Amino acid sequence: MATATEKNAALLRTAYQRLQSGDLDACVELLTENFIANVPGTPDPLHGREVWRLGAQAMLEGFPDIQVDVEDMFSVRDKVAVRVHFRGTHQGTFQGVAATHRPVSFRSLELYRIEGDKIAEEWVAPDLISLMQQISPPSGP
Repeated sequence: MATATEKNAALLRTAYQRLQSGDLDACVELLTENFIANVPGTPDPLHGREVWRLGAQAMLEGFPDIQVDVEDMFSVRDKVAVRVHFRGTHQGTFQGVAATHRPVSFRSLELYRIEGDKIAEEWVAPDLISLMQQISPPSGP
């Protein structure tokens, strides 16, 4: 029988697989009703499943072929820490930048809190500076 920490890690692996397949409805089902997102650039936590869906949808619209590789995952009590590597092709507008059709590769450090069998809260730190450098037009003369 799997331990609670093994179940929590398996829950996150399932979430990443569903995200990679583009099944946002199935992803949202893995979140608690009162899901909390702690994301860079926002002074306060964001609340609700739809907040998560909007962020994930923006990522999938910009990078529809996104590949998610979990490089490290640690689970202790109700928390799961993940080092994840995202790869894809910039095929749609992302953060106001029109599709460049360039390949991208960036990492994120993420921490999740689990309640029961659902994801209740996330703290994510994606390397958006690296991502934006990869899709931004060259500067200079």
